[in-house]
Amino acid sequence: MIDQQWSVGIEVTGDEVMTLDRIGLLADAVASDGGIATGIGRQGYGVTVLVTAMDRDDAITQATQILRSAARQADLPPWPISRIEATSEDEAANDD
Repeated sequence: MIDQQWSVGIEVTGDEVMTLDRIGLLADAVASDGGIATGIGRQGYGVTVLVTAMDRDDAITQATQILRSAARQADLPPWPISRIEATSEDEAANDD
């Protein structure tokens, strides 16, 4: 098996409504990983990032580390993960 690019979306859920400013800080923290941040007006936040990995588990592990690091940089709470979605470049090509 060879490395391929994965798009991984991860969301966490908590008890505080996220503001534009806080999600903006998260977006800044994941920008270097080709990431975007979500969560404005919701009780939680999330990121979608691109990683290169051998398989889905490795992609999820890398993306989780990126999320946790970015959340620390943005001073966001380390809430539990509520959703993970990972799609490889091969899977995305087959969906077309």
